[in-house]
Amino acid sequence: MNDMQEHWENVWSRKKSNEVSWYQKYPETSIDLILSTNPSKNAKIIDVGGGDSNLVDKLLDMGFKDITLLDISTKALERAKEKLGDRSNLVKFIECDIRDFDTNERYDIWHDRALVHFLTSEDDLKNYVELVKKHVNEYGYLILATFSINGPMMCSGLDTRQFSEESMRKLFSEGFKHIKSFEEEHVTPHGMGQIFTWSVFRKTKLNR
Repeated sequence: MNDMQEHWENVWSRKKSNEVSWYQKYPETSIDLILSTNPSKNAKIIDVGGGDSNLVDKLLDMGFKDITLLDISTKALERAKEKLGDRSNLVKFIECDIRDFDTNERYDIWHDRALVHFLTSEDDLKNYVELVKKHVNEYGYLILATFSINGPMMCSGLDTRQFSEESMRKLFSEGFKHIKSFEEEHVTPHGMGQIFTWSVFRKTKLNR
């Protein structure tokens, strides 16, 4: 177990699901943006760093059949499986540090609401972009939420990185078409406001 994995195991061991700062009872923006891509029910969707959020549950409720949940924390994935009950066999679970992730799978929708802003080094960011290029299908979608330039400088005891629409466009300038970006305030369970930058990109045919 590396230091990052140990950190997140401690976080998930100490806090209930509705106590973590990113908790949402209903992930409205994530659902809206996923549906805006007009996906088929067989679309391959991966939620990266999703922990035991309610997104997977809602996607199953809507009839999506090919969902993958990736998280660095064993504890978070155990909670997700427990919450889903018998439906957990409908989901593929991957316990992995995103920096070590590799698979033969290719996804139609890559959703990440809570991970990119923890990649504070240039090398980790660059590797993340290459990862997405490799694992998103041609014309597939990338849906990201990151802390905005008005967002927190730290979260869960870790330094974070802030992004604007401009910096997100620059980060994914090669191989992706920018669809839209906007800011949104998320209110934590403790009543604190966090400003996020949401961005949607579509992978272009030119990228191989």
